[in-house]
Amino acid sequence: MNKGGIGVGSASIVLVFAVLCLTVFSLITYVVASNDKTLVDNEAQLVIGYFQADALAEHIVAEILSSDTTPSEIQDVTIHSELDFYTNAEIITFSAPISDTLAIFVRLSLYDDSYNILSWRTYNSAEWQYDVGLNIWPGPPGIDLGDFDMGFGTGNPWEQDTQESN
Repeated sequence: MNKGGIGVGSASIVLVFAVLCLTVFSLITYVVASNDKTLVDNEAQLVIGYFQADALAEHIVAEILSSDTTPSEIQDVTIHSELDFYTNAEIITFSAPISDTLAIFVRLSLYDDSYNILSWRTYNSAEWQYDVGLNIWPGPPGIDLGDFDMGFGTGNPWEQDTQESN
């Protein structure tokens, strides 16, 4: 005879539901932690790459300043040189790679025995691919949208179809 209270069956259902909830929450926590670790690893690689590229750029500047003539390449980095006719200074530019898509761009102005940093910045070195195509729904089959003017004149072609059929 049942004298009230919670039976064994309902307690089992509550226990199964609690275990299921804890399992789902633990899986969500695991996925979030895994994504955070991937993000942190990628950020760490970017920071390491930045400081390596910065050190390489500093090394290249030191080699340029210590040499009598400007080399065309230092440690696989191509160095471009041009003469500024207004100031009679040599303008040196080069890029030190950070990653596949980022680089540090350096632009120097060299005088007799001094130099001026004109630019020292990070930029996106990847080729930019733009997309001009739009995937627009052409409308229902059988309706010519050639005269459709976006609702500013003749109206909606779907309303015209329903009026003609009445």
